Amino acid sequence: MIRLEMVASVAELLRRQAARFPSKAAYVDSARTITYGELEREATSLATRLRASGVGVGDSVALWLPNSVDWVVACLGVVRAGGVAVPISYEATLPETNYRLVDSNARALITTSAKLGTLANTILPSKVIVTDEVAGVGTMSFRQLCTEPAGGVSLEDDDIDRPSYIVYTSGTTGRAKGVLLTTRGMLWITAACWAPVLGLDETDNVLSPLPLFHSYALNIAVLGILATGASEYIMEKFSTQGAIGLLGKGGFTIMPGVPTMFHYLMQAAQAAGSKPFTGMKRCVSAGAIMPASLNQEFEEYFGVELLDGYGITETSTMVTMNWPGENRIPGSCGLPVPGLAVRLVDPVSGLDVDVGQEGELICRGPNVMLGYHNKPQETAAVLRNGWYHTGDLARSDRNSFLTITGRLKEIIIRGGQNIAPAEVEETILPLEGIRDAAVVGVTHETLGEVPVAFIVAKEGVVIDSEVIVAHCRASLSSYKVPAAIHVVDEIPRTGSGKIMRFKLRELVDKPAHA
Repeated sequence: MIRLEMVASVAELLRRQAARFPSKAAYVDSARTITYGELEREATSLATRLRASGVGVGDSVALWLPNSVDWVVACLGVVRAGGVAVPISYEATLPETNYRLVDSNARALITTSAKLGTLANTILPSKVIVTDEVAGVGTMSFRQLCTEPAGGVSLEDDDIDRPSYIVYTSGTTGRAKGVLLTTRGMLWITAACWAPVLGLDETDNVLSPLPLFHSYALNIAVLGILATGASEYIMEKFSTQGAIGLLGKGGFTIMPGVPTMFHYLMQAAQAAGSKPFTGMKRCVSAGAIMPASLNQEFEEYFGVELLDGYGITETSTMVTMNWPGENRIPGSCGLPVPGLAVRLVDPVSGLDVDVGQEGELICRGPNVMLGYHNKPQETAAVLRNGWYHTGDLARSDRNSFLTITGRLKEIIIRGGQNIAPAEVEETILPLEGIRDAAVVGVTHETLGEVPVAFIVAKEGVVIDSEVIVAHCRASLSSYKVPAAIHVVDEIPRTGSGKIMRFKLRELVDKPAHA
């Protein structure tokens, strides 16, 4: 079941696929296509030039690039050189970027000339590489580094257990932490999940709208493609119409995404009376909780399986996954990934809870992070006796299917009663005219906290708050009913689709009265 041959060094995978598929398209974007033969040559050339310029084993190299073929080459080249790739969102603000450069102790930065201009008053790494122009004063040309290898450089890259990636958490509750991940951990997910469960292999043509700086995309859309020998089209940025246009051309067999992407695509397709997923083998969703109603409606309308799972950066993405076929539980995130041990424990006693009882999900396996970069106290708080404590709450049925019920830190405690925001959101989302929804707890003078809902309406729809509240009263216990409804233009989310609840809470968190 587990495809152990896929757990190998980046150097080995590059050589293997270049020998198998020298002329086959590996990664494609709107500007260019790179074959597996070209990929091996460019990544190896970049690696030799990085080593020759002083980037040693274990040195960090930041990638501040848009989604592109260049992004993939840069990442694989850094790891091939023995360095540590540090992906940064191309949409990151200057303070966010500076924090990651300093925190990771980046020795080099690979970016565009446009972004370089915004860093004029910043203390830059000693080496700056630009992808879109001939090198200027103080910079190096990415294109030259990828096509003119340095001679006499020995590249030893057989240690797949050393830190190879620092991926920063989404920062849904505050300042991001750098998660130290290994090549073994990342590729275990391909070997145990993407290949045997999703069915990803060399015959697939993948359409990826995911932001590559995120662990989910780095895993499935970069390393997963390389390990399996598949081909992939990389969207620079997700847009509903852009994805529908590409899907309409046909030829794609797998599409990874997050729930909001599939939600928007389904709404647009239904409005147009089209079915652009025709010919698709299956889709996969991760990064945020998939409402059971969305999953069912998507599969019924398109006739395409939408497999969802549960994953986090600290576990190299996936912890659980739904398998293809009919044996799936609506609302469940599936079964533990093979090779991973999963327990649900009482957060106070640490003892395992009974089947059907809510507990904190903890896990242990080859894909668990090494720790948080330069944060020993934070690492010790979540890595205990070999188990990673996720902070997520879940229930398990007698067949081991897991359902995520919320986060310890996100649970709303109203007068001593616990409320999981996800349960309220899933109650609201199926209502007609609602495009998106999020629920957060806000301060209350006597109850401690009360839930409030933020609603995004479909175009041209006027939201009736009383209808939403009445629906919640009919479906939920009274203490779970939102105390207020706020209509907003959008729900702030991370690149992986997680709701940034602290931003919503900042809008309204002031003492409320009953």
